[in-house]
Parts: sequence; structure tokens; C-alpha cells
Amino acid sequence: MELSPEQCEELLSVLKTRFEKNMNRHEGIEWAKIQAKLEGNSDKLWSLYEMERTGGEPDVVGFDEKTGQYIFYDCAAESPKGRRSVCYDREALESRKEHKPQNNAIDMATAMGIEILTEQQYRELQQLGKFDLKTSSWVRTPDAIRKLKGALFCDRRYDTVFLYHNGAESYYAARGFRGSLKV
Repeated sequence: MELSPEQCEELLSVLKTRFEKNMNRHEGIEWAKIQAKLEGNSDKLWSLYEMERTGGEPDVVGFDEKTGQYIFYDCAAESPKGRRSVCYDREALESRKEHKPQNNAIDMATAMGIEILTEQQYRELQQLGKFDLKTSSWVRTPDAIRKLKGALFCDRRYDTVFLYHNGAESYYAARGFRGSLKV
């Protein structure tokens, strides 16, 4: 999955503009270093393109000192529109007898080359702004909960971040998922 030179240029322009507009998310990080890393990695560019295409508005939220990688999260105000109305994973999708959603969060994230945010990452994101005031987002669910047919999601209401549970096979028009990508 290769982007055309025009798609790469357009994506880098969108990412740079968002980066410069939201410096509070990544103080002390320089765009030129990020762009240099991106230009040398077509797989990561494609993943960011998919995050953007599905409404995630990816932006840099940190730098991993151990790995030397920049961390991108979906920073759209609400759960990405192109990733809503999905159940949690393939097992949940296959367990539905009727009214199956089109897809599931885990498979979509894997196909995009990203990871679904953990609860901790979701809470870190919420320190950078107010997200999911009208929507909710699936978060990585511990195996013990998943084995019992459950899955976790978060949102922000009453100026507080909440963690909830639901059956993994459930899906709602206002629930999607947010992803992370290390470059």
C-alpha cells in the first residue's frame, strides 16, 4: 500500500499544519525531525494517511526516549467518523446472529497498521484537550475481561474521563476507536 508522491505531499502538509496549530501537544519537538522520519517510512505514512482518511486527525503527542520514536494519536474532537458503528473484535462480530456491523475495531486498527489506545493512553490524550464529549471510543481490553465476552470503552462527560464496559459484540453510531502509531 503505497501513497503517490502527491498524496504524501498533501498528507505531510496537513500533518505539519496540525502540528504547528497544536504545539501544546508536543512541546520541545521539532517538525523537521518528524518529517525526516516520515519521508523514510512509507508504511508509517500509509498508516497516518488511513488515520486521516477515516477522520482521526492524527497528531504527535510525544517522543519515546527509549526507542527514538515519535508517538501519534488520533486527536479528532470526537471518535473518528470513519471508524464508528463497529463492535470490538472479530470474535464479537462473528458471535452476532443478526444486525452485524460492517467491521470491528481490532481488525480495522490492524489493517491500518495502528494500535487501539489503552485506557492509560486515552487518559493521557484527555490531558491534551477535551475529546469524546458526544461520542465514545473502544479501548484495549484486558484478556480476562474479553474472555468473559466484555470490552471496555471511554468517553468524557461532566469534565471527567469515564471507563465503561459493554458486551464486545455491541456497537453504536457514536462509538468508534482511537489509535496510536509510533514512527
